[in-house]
Amino acid sequence: MKKLLGTAAALAVMTIASQAHAARDYVWAAGSSTVFPFTTRVAENYAKKTGNKAPKVESLGTGGGIKLFCGGTGEGFPDIANASRPMKKSEFDACAAKGVKDIIQIRIGYDGIVVATDKDGADYNFKLEHLYLGLSSKVLRFGKHVANPYKTWDEVGSGLPGNRIVVYGPPPTSGTRDAFIELGVEAGARKFPILEEMRSNNEKGFKGLVDPLRSDGWIDAGENDNAIVQTLTRTPGSLGVFGFSFLEENGDKVKGATINGVAPTPTTIANGSYPLSRSLYIYVKKSNLGVTPGLKEFVSEFVSDAATGRGGYLQSRGLIPLPAAQHEANKASASEGKTMSRPTS
Repeated sequence: MKKLLGTAAALAVMTIASQAHAARDYVWAAGSSTVFPFTTRVAENYAKKTGNKAPKVESLGTGGGIKLFCGGTGEGFPDIANASRPMKKSEFDACAAKGVKDIIQIRIGYDGIVVATDKDGADYNFKLEHLYLGLSSKVLRFGKHVANPYKTWDEVGSGLPGNRIVVYGPPPTSGTRDAFIELGVEAGARKFPILEEMRSNNEKGFKGLVDPLRSDGWIDAGENDNAIVQTLTRTPGSLGVFGFSFLEENGDKVKGATINGVAPTPTTIANGSYPLSRSLYIYVKKSNLGVTPGLKEFVSEFVSDAATGRGGYLQSRGLIPLPAAQHEANKASASEGKTMSRPTS
């Protein structure tokens, strides 16, 4: 009798947990401000096609979105994390610790990080080392690491405008900031042999020295990239860091700088010749595919030819499509529910 009562109690608990998990009747995605407009557009099309409730999409930054996504299972946590960089090993482990163990990684396309200024402002032609020298909190000067002494861009590199170093960019929770530091600031620092040698021997020490951005020249402007665009038009001579899609949408107001002589365009981002190019992702809880109403259909819409294929509606919003073969593989992985392995870093 006790055994039967125990079994009944266990079933009751499982039923209540399942009902709690299924209580939310809409898809929930959270994360990257760069991926936000793409996910929002897919959500709109999904709702029109299916008649289902439109998904909830939040812009919290990649780090903030993944943290919430990894917080646990059930209706109180997102089904999807939007990310403008790959999930880190530490984040994957944090997910696993909270019971989020089967994660589908879907690369949706490419994006470039742009350094932009007001349309009527001076032209900037940066080398990668200029981004390090202009923005790192400590820089190499006469063989020593010192607090950044540069006040204007022409002090950083000849040929750059004489404007004061003022850059509005995303906060530490943003994948755009992470990628900008890795692809821009760190890559610029590595142009100096002493720092490249340090990275080879002590990567953690290298990052600790190079990655912190100066507080007197870099201004955290939140997760709203449109707000950064508006700030540039009101602050002559200032620069902003954000995703390429926002440059395309606001080409009448701002313009992008060249990096190592290459301008950010769909072609240069897709072929990798633009140095600040990156991949964009969504992460999906496989366990939620049969629980959250519409999640499977929403993911199918995201990887469809109509959305992320070449000529799809997200391309018109600034997403750089994957090559055809990778797009097809992407669709297959999403359909099969193939889960990711633990990241190596």
